[in-house]
Amino acid sequence: MNPKNKDLAFNIYLILASVFIASLVVSNLIFQKFFTWDFFGIYTFEISVGILPYPATFLVTDLISEIYGRKKANQVVITGIFASAFSLLIIILSDIAQATSWSPIGNEVFHQVFGLSALAVFASTTAYLVAQFVDIRIYHFWKNKTKGRHLWLRNNFSTIFSQFLDTFSVLFLLCSFGVIEWELFGILLLNGFLFKLLIALLDTPLLYLSVFWFRKKFGLKVGEEIVLV
Repeated sequence: MNPKNKDLAFNIYLILASVFIASLVVSNLIFQKFFTWDFFGIYTFEISVGILPYPATFLVTDLISEIYGRKKANQVVITGIFASAFSLLIIILSDIAQATSWSPIGNEVFHQVFGLSALAVFASTTAYLVAQFVDIRIYHFWKNKTKGRHLWLRNNFSTIFSQFLDTFSVLFLLCSFGVIEWELFGILLLNGFLFKLLIALLDTPLLYLSVFWFRKKFGLKVGEEIVLV
């Protein structure tokens, strides 16, 4: 690979990593708002807005796994953990700091919006850590088994299983911490998993298009990966 293409590949990797980290951190900050979504009259979802950017993280890790390899995918996951921990520290310090008398947002409003974010970040990061590493492991298991073929198989198998694990784990922790009532566990688990399952199926064409572009742009064979130093 010529130096110009290698620089482009590295810059794309940084962009993908930034999308992953931003999606992860934002989902932890906005999780307390819930909304309904009527899916063409077939099913009505009741889910947190925090779930909206989350599927992007699995699409990104699958794409990085396919093009840049397992090691780079794991590095992005670990980076996301540090980003979440740092955001948690900022939230805690900001919540402790006392607002001035003229502050547009007072202590009570700030605490109501962000006070539970610390628990959300802990629960989400714990669940996400397990789910992402499982996703990457399953993805590469099927990639090796199929010798780089059947992209749809490893994309959906890895994402569906890891998304269920992630949804179950984060809801279990949030209910255990008292952030969400146990009575809502079942319906939120069903809604969250069905939504993520739907997105996982819809993002398969996007993954195919992205992989096709990468292989054409960088001259990659099926199963071949870009090696970044």
